[in-house]
Amino acid sequence: MKRVWVGASLLLVVFAIAGLRSGSAQQESPAQREANNGAPPPANPLKVAILHWYHANLTTSFKVGKQPYGVAFDGSNIWTANNEDGTVTKLRASDGENLGTFQVGGNPTGLVFDGANMWASDGDGGTVTKLRASDGKNLGTFNVGHRPWWMAFDGESIWVANFGDGTVTKLRASDGKNLGTFNTNGAIAVAYDGNYVWVSTWNTSVVRLKKDGSNAGTFQVSGKPLGIAFDGRNIWVVGNQGSSVTKIDAKTGSTLGTFPYPGAPYGVAFDGEDIWVTGTLIVRYRAADGEQIGIFNHPDNSSTAGIAFDGANIWAAGTFDNAVFKY
Repeated sequence: MKRVWVGASLLLVVFAIAGLRSGSAQQESPAQREANNGAPPPANPLKVAILHWYHANLTTSFKVGKQPYGVAFDGSNIWTANNEDGTVTKLRASDGENLGTFQVGGNPTGLVFDGANMWASDGDGGTVTKLRASDGKNLGTFNVGHRPWWMAFDGESIWVANFGDGTVTKLRASDGKNLGTFNTNGAIAVAYDGNYVWVSTWNTSVVRLKKDGSNAGTFQVSGKPLGIAFDGRNIWVVGNQGSSVTKIDAKTGSTLGTFPYPGAPYGVAFDGEDIWVTGTLIVRYRAADGEQIGIFNHPDNSSTAGIAFDGANIWAAGTFDNAVFKY
């Protein structure tokens, strides 16, 4: 019965994605076609070094554990949280070599790196587990709220969005001590902008918290907010049931634009230039103005959830393929 419940609750968002699948193998916007016809390569030297000046191309995929959701980069390696088998997989980013699969128990959902350790949330329980990134050694399991999902690191503490009870828990990264739990009415994901912790809530708002957990503003967005990311100046949040992506000024909280997404978006990441959104499709937006640069299908019309950038490539979790895709 437990697995049935998990499938119905934890996957509530992702199952909706499959029904909104686009039929095209790959679509290009006018901006993308222009960029592919004579535009200079991107400034990122890592992309140039691997001849990666095209806008997006699925280079390969790698098998991981069952039903990966969260994806994180530790500076050298890509990690996936494998929800269905209680493991976390570590892949070498350069070639996808599997460097280890580590048991964490429960149903791992979110991942975050603190500079030395990888933290995994148990999306069906009430704990997060700290793994030493160098070798995957379990350094402790710590209590948080109910059903923790996506997390963020602020340089000192781990912030955990507890989807089951709508709270955010702050843990001291050095030893996992609970520094407070704060009510946000529906927390599901968090991002840190250098000053504030931003919380996407599973209703129609984004909450901005000070580092002491006090509320510094609540801002309305389109749809059911899910994935959230910071681009160095602005906050981007996807509206999973609104088929949209919203750009918010991190200083003022004002909405700078709401941009359409062709289906049900899930996760979001910034690659230093552009915004990438997972879900029904992989969509790349120009961060400056929200223009769609490219729209790309996944292999076998699958859907993606967690997403991370490794300095040269985008990695997206193929939840129903038990794989991670490298673009």
